[in-house]
Amino acid sequence: MDHQSIIENINKHIVLSEHELLIFQSRLKKKKIDRKSCLLTQGQLCEYIYFVESGALRAFYLDESGKESTIMFAVKDWWVTDMYFFINQKPAMLTIEAIEDSLVYQLKKSDLDDLYVAVPQFEKLFRILMQNAYIREQLRVIENLSLPAEQRYDIFIKKYPKVALKVKQKQIASYLGITAEFLSMIKNKKAKDLK
Repeated sequence: MDHQSIIENINKHIVLSEHELLIFQSRLKKKKIDRKSCLLTQGQLCEYIYFVESGALRAFYLDESGKESTIMFAVKDWWVTDMYFFINQKPAMLTIEAIEDSLVYQLKKSDLDDLYVAVPQFEKLFRILMQNAYIREQLRVIENLSLPAEQRYDIFIKKYPKVALKVKQKQIASYLGITAEFLSMIKNKKAKDLK
């Protein structure tokens, strides 16, 4: 099985021997997920962390009234899970859905724990991944609290240019914390400004 993309991702942070790579690869499972299918459903035990080899996913929270709030998008070369619930092996709060046909590698929590012992470098890798995720989320919270919606939209378009073409306007709006109608007004204003 070809694991080139995930190995390249890991090599950005740590260096593994051939033997360590073989141990890691033996724990991975490749999974194809069709567009609109779910890797994880809210309430389901969160057993896996996923690496996106191709395609795009979104993680969202569904409240009791049926309102979706998009928490994050995951595109090629990204890791995604419902982290708190993955670490603590509890039922997920989030649903992770494929925006388009996607290929992911999944790594089970028990296998990750075994890797920490068998290949100690994995503790360093996941520390770095967690730090980066924390920083990314902290910056997003600060942006949501301090920037107007139009600027948040501009940041989104720069960060996820391909995703913006693939998802529904209401999903982008829920990620930005605004209504789809307000997002439509922002896009119309931008279109007029370009003329």
